[in-house]
Amino acid sequence: MAMESPHVTAEVIEASEFPQLVAKYHVGGVPKVVVNETVEFEGALPEDRYMDQVLKAAAPPDA
Repeated sequence: MAMESPHVTAEVIEASEFPQLVAKYHVGGVPKVVVNETVEFEGALPEDRYMDQVLKAAAPPDA
């Protein structure tokens, strides 16, 4: 998504090199995805479930 849109940024972190981030985000498996600091999930998801999680993070708080 980040490659297709200037409105999306992404970072890939090597967990063994950043133990402080592993602790902060409670990484127990990979991939670990954190969207807008509000939605997190681990493991590979089918595309439709992945998009559901991204849309959940993008929704207004009262939605």
